[in-house]
Amino acid sequence: MNVSPARTTRSGLPEPGPFMTLHTAVVLLTAVVIGLVLGGLSYLSGTPLAGAVLAGLLGTGGSVPVLHHLIR
Repeated sequence: MNVSPARTTRSGLPEPGPFMTLHTAVVLLTAVVIGLVLGGLSYLSGTPLAGAVLAGLLGTGGSVPVLHHLIR
């Protein structure tokens, strides 16, 4: 892994890094897609809307740690 030295601005303060890394963005986006698919399929199978929303939220939250370790 190549680590570059911290850049400094004109005032001598270190330049802030990115708000969100690419890894974080991919993990969160994939988790949201999984949650949407899970919630949509739950709703289409006859689950009430509140139950489908909860299924989607649980699917999103549950997939984040797994995706964090799978996507590198």
